[in-house]
Amino acid sequence: MIDPSEMELAAMQSCLAPLGEYVGFIGMQRPLADYSRDEVLALVDVIVSAYQDRMLEEHERMAAKDYAFLEQRIATQFADRNEGQT
Repeated sequence: MIDPSEMELAAMQSCLAPLGEYVGFIGMQRPLADYSRDEVLALVDVIVSAYQDRMLEEHERMAAKDYAFLEQRIATQFADRNEGQT
């Protein structure tokens, strides 16, 4: 990944614990070249799933923040219009 954002870096870091758990489960002393095809695919799944989960959580957090901001702006504009009518 070229020039990852802070969000992407955080998502990458969130992969470390699941990665460590998986590698510990299948044997930390084994070289990667000794992993079976299924073990490598499971490793990729663990990493990609953790990355995507973190990115989704962050996007949902940002969307909720943006939604709250938008609701507040609409409420303020509505209140301003009502004050102007009285």
